[in-house]
Amino acid sequence: MAARSCFQANDSDILLASSMKTGTTWLKAIIIIPTIMNPCGRATTDDNDDPSLKHHPNELMPSLEIQIFKVNKNPDLSDVPSPRLFGTHVPYPMLPESVKNSSCKIVYITRDPKDSFVSYCHFMNSVVTDRVTDPWPMVEAFESFSTGIHAFGSFHDHVLGYWKESITRSEKIHFMRYEDLKKEPKEQLRKLACFLERPFHKEEEMEKVLWR
Repeated sequence: MAARSCFQANDSDILLASSMKTGTTWLKAIIIIPTIMNPCGRATTDDNDDPSLKHHPNELMPSLEIQIFKVNKNPDLSDVPSPRLFGTHVPYPMLPESVKNSSCKIVYITRDPKDSFVSYCHFMNSVVTDRVTDPWPMVEAFESFSTGIHAFGSFHDHVLGYWKESITRSEKIHFMRYEDLKKEPKEQLRKLACFLERPFHKEEEMEKVLWR
């Protein structure tokens, strides 16, 4: 609620949106690589300057609702260098109005619901610190997932919300699938770079990103 009420998007912002366990961290790692976000330095970027060598992608592309606004209900983000990179798990209707109405770009990634569910179930059981608590039974977890009782709302509604918006506003939202990124990384990376208005001019630039 704090993020929705107080966050003011800039036209140059880039927001990575997703439901949980759909490849978010992987895509964050790709986007924050200097060769994508700093096209002027592609030819000279030193591998040692890659921030992902020392920082987890979630540190470099923090979540609006889980990290930034959870710590401070009205943080000062004016000193964050442009382009500002943020992540979010909230469904499209609950995004801050400034995100919807500005020219900032949204990259959305989704994943096969079965794989996403299994990953989510294992993840939730792994973060339970109370040893007395029994693991979340798969049957119960599946029932909740199927009926939409899921973190950040129904998985299917979440995907459809962004997908429908990406059809009418393709310049605003780039819709990606985890399976496509895994199957054809070059093509998906090329499309992503073009959407972010940072197209690759040399094949070796893209190869370097994929290698990293």
